[in-house]
Amino acid sequence: MNGCPLDEHALQQLATELEATPPRPHHSGLLDKAGRALSGQSFRFALTRGGWYRPGGIVRGNGERVTDNLEAWAEAELADCEGDMESLIERHRDDALFATRHSGRTHYFVAPYGLTPADFVQLEIEELHEVLDRKLFPDDDQPADLQELVDPLHPAKLEAHPVAPPHYRFRRLTDMRHAVVRLPAPVGQIHPMARFLAEWAASQNPGKDLFCDHWIIGLREHQDRYRNPVLSASPVSLDARALKPFHWNVQLQGPEASNQLQAFDRAAGYVGAWYFHLVAGGLSPRDLAATLVGDLDAGYQYLREQEIKLLTDWVRTPYSA
Repeated sequence: MNGCPLDEHALQQLATELEATPPRPHHSGLLDKAGRALSGQSFRFALTRGGWYRPGGIVRGNGERVTDNLEAWAEAELADCEGDMESLIERHRDDALFATRHSGRTHYFVAPYGLTPADFVQLEIEELHEVLDRKLFPDDDQPADLQELVDPLHPAKLEAHPVAPPHYRFRRLTDMRHAVVRLPAPVGQIHPMARFLAEWAASQNPGKDLFCDHWIIGLREHQDRYRNPVLSASPVSLDARALKPFHWNVQLQGPEASNQLQAFDRAAGYVGAWYFHLVAGGLSPRDLAATLVGDLDAGYQYLREQEIKLLTDWVRTPYSA
């Protein structure tokens, strides 16, 4: 099965349709439209990451909207005042202007289409809710420059009343098989994300434990000093909330250490979970590796051959930053 066959025009059309879909519990309307656009592929919810915000627009005290883009408005107004912030403040002294912010959550959806770990399409959708943030020109602390006007360090916050209904915003649709081959690595080395996927493939039963059942891939794209796009990627656990309360005792050895690993794997839902959370998830303590290596040296044989290789390879060559 093909992963993500959409061309640029079809992708833009999909983004428009998804952004026109009102947010609903379980995202049913969004999932239906995404599945139909990608030849019936079945997307499922994977994870929500929230707690972030970005600057919004400006509204008046009566709710009238001045602009959707605070930063662009501020730059244009300041330029019209010939860069004089005091003149800008004086111009709007009698206006009751309030800045808004977009409180955001990012929803991740996945659609597997093959048996190798990277054989899945990942859809990323932001859910934004515009709320009141602060008075734009507070009486007791006027902004001194453009930065303080747009994003002050110590704003006088208002109660976050909604000023618009929540809405979706398309962020990214990625065929991970294609994305992984773009990840940069020094000559003769492998990118940590590619290594993570290869180790997953070597340790799991093909077709039984799909990578995207337990992890998504966090993607970021930036420009290097030559302004070339550079893609970065890291694994993000879907099981972190359930596994976080797990209590580790790195002093256990032999059969007790084996029971502890098995308990963690059962909680995660797949074998070898202790290793993947050791190198990426942060939920297995680093001291665990020394304990397990000590048990191997002492002749204990409770680890599978695949896990022994993962552990010894990592001890010899840890993941690069």
